[in-house]
Order: sequence, then C-alpha cells, then structure tokens
Amino acid sequence: MCDYSLHGLPNRLAIEGEQLVTHRFSTLSIGLAAPSDLRMAADLLHQAGGSRYSRPGMPSLRNNVVVPAVCIPPGTHLRMYPSPNHSLQCPDLRPIEDVTFVQVTATPFRYRDGIEFGSGLRILLQMLPEGVRFDVLSMDGDRAGLKSMVSEVERILADFERELSFVRSHGR
Repeated sequence: MCDYSLHGLPNRLAIEGEQLVTHRFSTLSIGLAAPSDLRMAADLLHQAGGSRYSRPGMPSLRNNVVVPAVCIPPGTHLRMYPSPNHSLQCPDLRPIEDVTFVQVTATPFRYRDGIEFGSGLRILLQMLPEGVRFDVLSMDGDRAGLKSMVSEVERILADFERELSFVRSHGR
C-alpha cells in the first residue's frame, strides 16, 4: 500500500477517480502524491521565500513542508500517462497505459510498490521519474492483490523454514 520508505510520512488511502503523480519524497523515495498537495507545498515554500532544496548556510525548508504519501492497495487499476522522459527509456510505452498496482515483493526493507502492465511486465515505482501521472480507475482488485501478497509471504516463509531446517540438521 505504501512502501516501507514512506512509513514515516503522513499518508492516506487513494480515492477512486482521483489523479496522482509520482513524487520524490523527503525520504528520497518515489511514491504517489496528489497534485493539490504538491501545489500547496510549493505555495508554502514560495511564501516562505525558500526553494525545495536547501541553500548553503540555510536550513532545508523541504523538510518542514511535508507532502502526504497516497497509499494504494494491491490490485488497484490505474491509468498511467508516461512522461516523455520515461517513454525514451521504454520505447514500447503508449501515451496512455492501463496498469495494475502491485507489490513486487514481501521481503522486508526492500522497495515493493510497483505497477504491472497488461503484458505482465512489472516495474518498481522507484524506476519512474517524478511527474508521471496516474488516474485511479478502480480499487476493487485489492482482493486479488492481497491473495498475491499472501502467496509471496507464504513462499518466503517456506524458504525460511527450509533454510532453518537445513541449518539445524547441520549442527549450526
């Protein structure tokens, strides 16, 4: 729903029909944010006479203006509007792509939030540049995403059990 790297930030659940955009948060991780929240943060910085980044000898204003991360349940259907920069990296991308929000792994302390294309290709949100727009089409797929996540956790636990059994049987 929200990558571990965003857990220290204020966050909220996505709303069907809203538009979101990729954003590099103060944790330096890419996540999703509402354009209205980004505009409000930019206005606050502008009013304070600051910029998004710190200047020599000045405290960073970026750390004082917090943009909430928008969390999305696995299985949510999104419409992606790739930026021209991203299209150059993936020439097969269409101007509009329908994708599914997924959790790529359940391994702790790893980036896990990603998107899956109709072709089955999965990429982490971290691979996207800032400014890629998404429309939240439907959040009714979260059960399928949950099943996928539970299967991944069960697989990891089974691997762990096998490794633990091996270690115990070899006297370590």
